[in-house]
Amino acid sequence: MHSKHYFKVFILVVGLLVSCNTKEQKKSNQSIKLEHRYEKLLSYKVDSLSFPRSMSLNPENVHKVPSKDWTSGFFPGSLWQIYKLTGDERYKERAAAWTALVENQKYNDKTHDMGFKVYCSFGEGLKVEDNQFYKDVIVESAKTLCTRFNSNVGSIRSWDFNSDIWEFPVIVDNMLNLELLFEATKISGDSTFHKIAETHANTTLKNHFRADNSIYHVVVYDTISGAPKMKVTHQGFNDESTWARGQGWGIYGYTMAYRYTKNPAFLKQAEATAKFYMEHENLPEDGIPYWDFNDPAIPNAPRDASAAAVVTSALYELYGFTQNKVYLYFANKVLNNLNSSKYLLDDTVNGPFILNHSTGNWPKNDEIDEPISYADYYFLEALLRKKAL
Repeated sequence: MHSKHYFKVFILVVGLLVSCNTKEQKKSNQSIKLEHRYEKLLSYKVDSLSFPRSMSLNPENVHKVPSKDWTSGFFPGSLWQIYKLTGDERYKERAAAWTALVENQKYNDKTHDMGFKVYCSFGEGLKVEDNQFYKDVIVESAKTLCTRFNSNVGSIRSWDFNSDIWEFPVIVDNMLNLELLFEATKISGDSTFHKIAETHANTTLKNHFRADNSIYHVVVYDTISGAPKMKVTHQGFNDESTWARGQGWGIYGYTMAYRYTKNPAFLKQAEATAKFYMEHENLPEDGIPYWDFNDPAIPNAPRDASAAAVVTSALYELYGFTQNKVYLYFANKVLNNLNSSKYLLDDTVNGPFILNHSTGNWPKNDEIDEPISYADYYFLEALLRKKAL
């Protein structure tokens, strides 16, 4: 009896050791894969007209854009974040070189995407080093962004195109650009930036959310009365559908706005928006959403890893404010799935990207099921936020 008992214990212990070793080996393999992808970003040549935005894989071709493109800040921001993850000075040096090329955008008043461009680059650099030049660029960019604020509407204008139909369009994505304004007040002491950001967040809170806490992509306002006159989409399946990344912008935007304001209404909305997303019947088991929750082609619709990365990063911060482990467990699950062979870009692909399977603009058949720079940025931010826990 004793020998059988010891044999069973021996088998159990061996099984546990093998299981642990397998898990450790799997984790080690993923780290190696990530390191390989990081090197691809490092080896990409610095060029002011060639910020990598996305990449087609058949044939392989990097979509390059100048600094005026709304995505230009994500690549330098990713390099800053890789430096923080690895401590490798090479990434810091390359991040600084790319960041410097975004400076010319600080006076660009034709765009609301100042936060995406400037804060994701200069702001990430400022987290690494106390650099007065970076602070000055952030404050100047915030001044420029404030010129697009309309006090009647209580919002920052998003787009200038389609003006014959859209009098004053505001997109939910614009919530992410408020971080630049909040930080500009912290840097300068000028409360104007903070007040404009909080006003914009309150206006969006009032008009962008449906009763079920899903989000309208675009709300068009009357500039005289300040009232909404249209609620439509530009990148979703239709006006009443739920565009996955737009839902992600809402979760992230209101979690971030709560960080700066401690307004409980912002935290409440972040949680309600996250609940809608996490519990949606059309969300796949692995947590990486279809590009739009209401695409009738589901389950054959394209996924959007960028939406998953945005939400995952946001949920780590939301967990920090609420200590609700539902957010932590969900974020860990999705981050592990993103950090797997299914979603990491294959090592054989020679492009400066980390994740595959993102969807940019489905209605225009643009950047469908391919690597996109902002997916990488929020994926890396999620890795850093998890590490900070």
